[in-house]
Amino acid sequence: MERLRDHLHETGYTIDGVRDRLGDVAASALAREELVPALRATAGGEPLGALIRLWWLGVAVPRAWLAPAVLESGLVTVAGEQVTADVHLQPWETGGYVVSDRKVRPGDPALRPDHVVGAGGASANLAQLVSRRPVGRALDLGTGCGVQVLHLAGRAEEIVATDLNPRAVELARLSWELSGVRGVDARVGSMFEPVRDELFDLVVANPPFVISPAGNLTYRETGEDGDAFCRDLVRQAPRHLTPGGQAHFLANWLHVEGEDWRDRVGGWLADTDCDAWVVERDVQDPAEYVELWLRDAAEQGTPGYAEHYDRWLAWFEQRKVEAVGFGWITLRNSGALDPVVRVERLTHQVTLPVGDYVDDVLDSIAAAHRVQDLNSACLRTADGLLDERIGLPGAEDPMRIVLRQTTGLRRSREVGTVEAALAGVCDGELALGPLLNVIAELVGNGDIPHADAVRPLIAEGYFHL
Repeated sequence: MERLRDHLHETGYTIDGVRDRLGDVAASALAREELVPALRATAGGEPLGALIRLWWLGVAVPRAWLAPAVLESGLVTVAGEQVTADVHLQPWETGGYVVSDRKVRPGDPALRPDHVVGAGGASANLAQLVSRRPVGRALDLGTGCGVQVLHLAGRAEEIVATDLNPRAVELARLSWELSGVRGVDARVGSMFEPVRDELFDLVVANPPFVISPAGNLTYRETGEDGDAFCRDLVRQAPRHLTPGGQAHFLANWLHVEGEDWRDRVGGWLADTDCDAWVVERDVQDPAEYVELWLRDAAEQGTPGYAEHYDRWLAWFEQRKVEAVGFGWITLRNSGALDPVVRVERLTHQVTLPVGDYVDDVLDSIAAAHRVQDLNSACLRTADGLLDERIGLPGAEDPMRIVLRQTTGLRRSREVGTVEAALAGVCDGELALGPLLNVIAELVGNGDIPHADAVRPLIAEGYFHL
């Protein structure tokens, strides 16, 4: 594989190389699964265009266009003068390569049950979420094509990767070899079974979170009832975390009639003894959700499409499902006797990668909950905080004051004059209690605000301890 890897790099088969070679129009069309502009952009037989057609577009390429390193890789089929790829091989943002089964498109045969999906938006989202701090042992649970290992390499001293699907482990090993990643301990098995009684400093998982009645495609669904698989994953993870260890998961959860989704997911975390942060990033109604995953398997236009669609909707209806939420779940084994759980919805754009500051987010959530005497605490206003005031022209006082974060989670919150004044003077030097007394006098407020009123602003990162 080293010879093939060298050839891919020399030819420019990288993220930037492919993007530049295709151009904006062809790249945008390809994102919509339209191949014609990309095929036009790669016609002619030059080396990079040939690799894009072979590995990314999945079309036959004349043998004369390809180097011996490709023809002898064991990843292609040569039939006369035509060569087809046996796998999908894509460059990844880490500088490495990801090997998976070929992408399925409308008109292709149905997916095999042990299909190994390539790296995509979900893979990138999880990689953006995971803490960047160096760790000793890391676990990639449900490694699939092995893409998360590419992000963990160099950050973790030891990496264990597991998957229920033996083919996934086989292709993941190719991904790691092509990317120059060595020493990964790959194991086959379900959930945490391959690592029973083992502890890790970091656990990551892009699990088969799709909620469906079938469970036929192991890469995306388990066949467990509702969102039970994600629930069980969250409940079992703390047993495998070292003190201070973290777990980061992508997940789907149900919005059920008569139940607040926050209570549902929060209930998964009730007895984990870990601090936790749950974020819902998107919500789809049942029809949107079913359509998304039928498209994912290229089932639109097939004879059984309408029947499958109807059966899936009926399954949701029986369970009184009103919507499905998409998001992430982060756990930290803080060792505290009073673990804190925050469940919220954030659908606006946030600064990426979240992993650069996820530890600070967890620290803020925990501090707001655990610090007993806030009056004696010295707070510091978060960097990049804006004070926005909205009012009538010439009016003495604003109608609204909004504190807005320009970095991190980019939250915004309407506040009163006291909180706004506090944001202007907190520099970590003076205690909160005396500051509130002075501000109350300056704004002419007879009542001195209680320090506990600032806790939500600490939890949301407007102030740091």
